Formats: sequence, C-alpha cells, structure tokens
Amino acid sequence: MTQHGYASGRLNLPFVGICSFGKYPIQPDWSQIDADVAILGAPFDCGTQYRPGARFGPRAIREASTLFSFGHAGAYDHEDDITYLAADKTRIVDIGDADIIHTDTAQSHANIETGVRAILAAGAVPVVLGGDHSVNIPCINAFSDQEPFHLVQIDAHLDFVDERHGVTAGHGNPMRRAAEKPWVKGLSQFGIRNVSSTAREGYEDARGFGSDILSVRQIRKLGIDAVMDRLPKNERFYVTIDIDGFDPSIAPGTGTPSHGGFLYYEILELLDGLCRRGNIAGIDLVEVAPDYDPTGSTSTLAAQLLLNFIGRMLHHNPPTP
Repeated sequence: MTQHGYASGRLNLPFVGICSFGKYPIQPDWSQIDADVAILGAPFDCGTQYRPGARFGPRAIREASTLFSFGHAGAYDHEDDITYLAADKTRIVDIGDADIIHTDTAQSHANIETGVRAILAAGAVPVVLGGDHSVNIPCINAFSDQEPFHLVQIDAHLDFVDERHGVTAGHGNPMRRAAEKPWVKGLSQFGIRNVSSTAREGYEDARGFGSDILSVRQIRKLGIDAVMDRLPKNERFYVTIDIDGFDPSIAPGTGTPSHGGFLYYEILELLDGLCRRGNIAGIDLVEVAPDYDPTGSTSTLAAQLLLNFIGRMLHHNPPTP
C-alpha cells in the first residue's frame, strides 16, 4: 500500500489508527480465531474490596501497548541476541472484551470464561487483560477440558481466602478456587509480602494444598535460577500476574498497592525462565487501575511486560505448524 508518497506503506505511528493490543489485527468473531496468541479484555472490577477502577485496565494497557508497536521487523534484544515478535513468526489477534454485566459477577465471569474457551478451542494461548483478580477464576475454569498445568502467581497478596461473608468469587479468592481444580497440578505464589489480606490460616491452607510461597526478599536472596529449580521441568504453566506484585514506585496505578515489590527485570527474568522451562498454557494480567497513575507508567509496565513475555514464549516454544 502506498500513502502520501511512502512506497513502503504507512508510517503508522503509535498514536495513529485503531487501538488494539500491540496494533495487532482485531477479530470480533470468536468462532473465527486463527492465531497462536489471542488477547481478551476482562474489564470487570466488582470483585474488589478496596479501590475500584481496574475495569479500565484493558483499555489502558492496549493504549500503552501502541508505544511498542512501532517497528514491524520485531523487537531485537541485544542482550539475548534474539529478535522477538518477528512479523513472519508472530500470529497475534485481539478479540476484544468479554461483555460485563454491572453488579452481576456470575454472568460477567461466565462471559469471560466463554471468551477464554473460544481461544482455547482455536488452539491459541489466551492472554487476558483484567480487570480485578477475580477474573482469574473464569480463566482457570475455562481449562476444565484441557491438559493439566502448574499455576504461577506473581502478586503481593496470597488471594487464598475461601469465603468471606458469603463471597467466594471476589479478588481475594482466585488462588483458593484454582487450587480446588483437578487440572491445577501445583501452585507457586511469588512476591507475597507485608500486611496481607489473608490470615495465617490462609497460608496454612495454601501450603496444605502444596503451594510454594516466596516473598520478594526470599526470591532476591535465592536468585532467579534457584527459584526456577523449585518449579517442575517440562511442565505446562499458567501465569497470573497481579500488577501489585511490582513495587508501587513503578506501578502505583492499582487498587491495593504494597511497598517492597518486584522491579521490572526481576519479573522479566522469571518469565523468561518459565518459557525456557516449559510451555505457557495461558496468561492473565490484572489489577491495573489507570486512574491512580496519571503518568501512565503502570499501564506501560503492563504492556511492556506482556509483549516481552509473549515474545519469549513464542521464541522458546514456537507453535506447532
């Protein structure tokens, strides 16, 4: 295509065009998904116990992701000497958002589950943009007819509450609900720290389910290689990333910030290690609440991390033709 004399086509700067994730193609028909990775928005935040606003997370992450879409030859990393997300090896689509029914958690979660199941039926890896952490519950439910996996959580909070005043599907419950599923083979919870929303009994319950719980300080003391050695080899991993796992100095735009969190490269190295250690079955990134961060840094962090994670996933475990 030629436009305004540019023989190579449009310049397509980040602020131009339709704002899909990474400016990848949009596929609104969930029965026609043809990709290796599919992005689904889950703009639901009725499960939060403190500050709302994560319903605006998917839009903010998509907007921030356009910053990294400028350059069609992929993303060359000189430290790894690898070009990630090369156009000829990357098939990513954005399938839009699950429909959210205000005040109706059950139906909203069901709609999210439907979207994830559609992605899985197409043979693609789901990448879900939250929303509060309760959206992980329908994501995990959607894998009921898939091969089992090990769940890796990056978070400040354990999220292992069984029930609180009748609530079993809020953003404090997802890891408990996941641990109950027969297709979740194990659970690693990284970054858990400080004053927590889960009582001592919750930690005891999590360990009773076989969970490996590590704080940020413990991971720094061990080192990423030693943390990787605690995970099973040649495993399928589902990764759930709560943005409050990061320190609020770089990610203030979240409902429940907790100081003492991870920095960017610590998590990138952990995710890179997961991609080398096994296959990624699915990803969700939750709790980005952009209105609490006027700089946009939190949304940028989320988009940058996801694009780097997806790039490494596709490079180290290329899809089967």
